Amino acid sequence: MKQITLALSILLFITSCSSEKKAPEKDHLKLWYDEPALATAKDDPNGWKDDAEWLRSLPLGNGSFGAMVFGDVPLERIQLNEESMWSGSPDDNDNPEAFAAQAKIRELLFNGNYKEATELTNSTQICKGEGSGHGNGAEVPFGCFQTLGDLWINNTEKSAYTNYHRELDLDDAVVRVSFTQNGVNYKREIFTSYPDQVMVARFTADKPGKISFSTTMDRPENSKTFSESNQLIMAGALPNGKGEDGLEYMVRLKGVAKNGALEYVGDSLIVKKADEVTLFLSASTDYVLDPPNYKGRDYINITKANIQKALTKSFDELFAAHKEEYQNYYKRVSLDITPEEIVPIATDTRLEKYKETKNDPHLEELMFQYGRYLLISSSRPGTLPANLQGIWANKIQTPWNGDYHTDINVQMNYWQAESTNLSELHLPLFNLLTSLVPSGERTAAVQYHNRGWVLHPITNVWGYTSPGESASWGMHTGGGAWLSTHIAEHYAFTKDKDFLKQMYPVLKGSVDFYMDWLVEDPKTGKLVSGPAVSPENTFIAPDGSRSQISMGPAHDQQVIWQLFTDFLYASEILGIGDPYIQEVEEAKNNLAGPQIGGDGRLMEWAEEFEEVEPGHRHISHLFALHPGNQISRIETPTLAEAAKKSLDYRIANGGGGTGWSAAWLINQYARLGDGDKAKSSLETVLTKSTANNMFGLHPPFQMDANFGTTAGIAEMLLQSHAGAIEFLPALPKAWPTGSVKGLKARGNITVDMKWEKGQLLYANIMAAKEQEITVSYGGLKKAISLKENEIYKFVADNSN
Repeated sequence: MKQITLALSILLFITSCSSEKKAPEKDHLKLWYDEPALATAKDDPNGWKDDAEWLRSLPLGNGSFGAMVFGDVPLERIQLNEESMWSGSPDDNDNPEAFAAQAKIRELLFNGNYKEATELTNSTQICKGEGSGHGNGAEVPFGCFQTLGDLWINNTEKSAYTNYHRELDLDDAVVRVSFTQNGVNYKREIFTSYPDQVMVARFTADKPGKISFSTTMDRPENSKTFSESNQLIMAGALPNGKGEDGLEYMVRLKGVAKNGALEYVGDSLIVKKADEVTLFLSASTDYVLDPPNYKGRDYINITKANIQKALTKSFDELFAAHKEEYQNYYKRVSLDITPEEIVPIATDTRLEKYKETKNDPHLEELMFQYGRYLLISSSRPGTLPANLQGIWANKIQTPWNGDYHTDINVQMNYWQAESTNLSELHLPLFNLLTSLVPSGERTAAVQYHNRGWVLHPITNVWGYTSPGESASWGMHTGGGAWLSTHIAEHYAFTKDKDFLKQMYPVLKGSVDFYMDWLVEDPKTGKLVSGPAVSPENTFIAPDGSRSQISMGPAHDQQVIWQLFTDFLYASEILGIGDPYIQEVEEAKNNLAGPQIGGDGRLMEWAEEFEEVEPGHRHISHLFALHPGNQISRIETPTLAEAAKKSLDYRIANGGGGTGWSAAWLINQYARLGDGDKAKSSLETVLTKSTANNMFGLHPPFQMDANFGTTAGIAEMLLQSHAGAIEFLPALPKAWPTGSVKGLKARGNITVDMKWEKGQLLYANIMAAKEQEITVSYGGLKKAISLKENEIYKFVADNSN
């Protein structure tokens, strides 16, 4: 399969006039602790239970390889991950019996017979076979993202230690551990290199001959560790869900010692009395994102070549290459909302204090940049996209299979990619999306007798596009539309016309499906989707039954509206004009649109049904507000006010409590221009859904809360979805003074801003190409002309 490559210019952004004095840069943002995570703590085999010590370890990643460093002294544990470490295999889950029941289900729903319609839907509109294994798919063909295993470093010195410190430095993506034992100062430095595709771990002491340890690798199942050719190797194969071996993998470890002795014995590498030791680790599998076989990577020789290449370079050379490549992404954006000198407080202590004060701008800065760090670490051009757990998992059976949920989660992973200047990291999502089209076309044809392609709420690395095994959540046909909206978003931010041209068939294929799927509501004459769910939510129908199934739920209508809008936009940009485009425009104009209920809230379903769970975690009927742009406080203020009432109602009834849900609320309130409520949702993330190592929690652990929070903070500071570039649209009172550099607006425009006393001082704006734009601040708009790669300085008039 052809991989998407980037055609985006990287710009050097000069952020201030030469006459202005530059403030001294603050110390690097770090997660740091004065205690280790305990390597001896056993992981609970139950995939749905978090392990407290693992959630204290610190993450590293280069997009394809991930590591969690515990930093324990007598026994170090580095838990390992590889992006494609999936059990399972391609499988046919499309249900040929589904289509025959769809017309009857629609008839029942239009006639108000919800109980009968729900029963028929639940028995027919499901996948064939075992589906996702109800979120426990490690042993079925759907499969599961799994741990690669563990690297154990058992130190010979077991005496008490002092002066302990461990940190993850976000500036250079290195975990450092230091401590003192028996008068010797020890130091560990670990990083995962993208340029050299190895993990590098250096162990040093300030006295000679003090490094002695034995190291081995293992995993809970399906592995063998052995010595070969002066390397330690762990290899095996995961089950394919059909009683056979599936994906094959290999991990290689090579040690290099300065003085002392180093030998490989059985399943161990043993070091004695060295001055310094550097470990090099490389991992790979035979997986290739190339349907229908998904096989073919030469993982044995890849890992061998990676180790050999790394051995030709010094530690300093490896580190310099790693740092330069990583900082190319990380250094593009900076945020400063801490007005005073930062008091050095350990991260775990800082998190605990925040639960009391809800006031720590430095922690909020850290959370913002940590989300960017985690995306850089789990998604690079050419890798798989970040999944529910990013790239980090310590289980065989991970929660929800560690898969790609397409009813909010994988989309949330990438909301920040464009706005926080990481557009290249969005590309893995498009590669996955493109790979799903062939299986999605089969699902559309078999399950629905429709053209185009379709995707439901879950997918994996094996091309799964069928519904789930239960219609109550699995009959979400909007996944394809929602994912496809990322295509136009990427183009809007980058103006990469080659990308848009390449992805246009994918976009059109999604449109084709919904053009066949929509039917006319006999009461209103409007086009509606269905039978469909509003993701995972339940209502009480007029016949008294509890149901998830209806015709024309708001979420479906909104994602289809956005998809059609994006398709028309892309067709215009590419100069494509055929009769079909007019058909799509007519269908878009005849879609049933957002409605306001009698209580002033935006309606989630086509009728005013009572919710079973008024505080439900999903707010899918507000897609049109964010991430869509059908509703805005400027263009559609009445609908925006109804959306606000819906949000307030959800929170008042206990909603927004899970990590990703609270993160979505940050974005929603930012779109509404309510900075204080956006900040309140940020506080919810940090006080209720953040682990010791600042990983987001559903619970259990999910990475989307981290990604969504970073996107939300960016949305509070800069918006461009409604046409104009709006500065500080949702600045909370708690951030009266600050600055941000490097945020992106649509049009491939880079923005720096500085504000004081809650008011914008200036914004520096630079475009990759000459263009006319409109900027907005404080309700006032101004049209400006931008020259290519030249800074325009917008100075705010705060005299009124």
